Amino acid sequence: MTERQVVIGVAVVRGGQVLAALRDGPDGGWEFPGGKVEPGETEQVAGARELAEELGVEVVVGESLGPAVPINERYALRVYAAELAAGEPVAHEHREIRWVGAGELGGLDWLPADRPFLAAVRDRMTKKS
Repeated sequence: MTERQVVIGVAVVRGGQVLAALRDGPDGGWEFPGGKVEPGETEQVAGARELAEELGVEVVVGESLGPAVPINERYALRVYAAELAAGEPVAHEHREIRWVGAGELGGLDWLPADRPFLAAVRDRMTKKS
């Protein structure tokens, strides 16, 4: 089996809340926005680029929130913490986006690959508030 391509999710934390995005379609669900790492990019650069493209914001991508989680045979997800540097997010590629508090995280129907990162994100949110 070949190595899985890394997909980056970005957990943007602001004021004790994290930005969640609802992916549309039959495989839809809530996720940390982001996308594939392109050849020659670092994971942090890919995360910043994807959020600029998908949400129209500038972010400062920080540390990884844990090891990569397989999405399927081809891809693995790694989620990074980030802070909003400029702009307000607008859903260009998602059905909906929302700021979610720590107590609301468990109430969303997260995509399976994003779920293992919820505890680390909750911890990060409570430390930042």
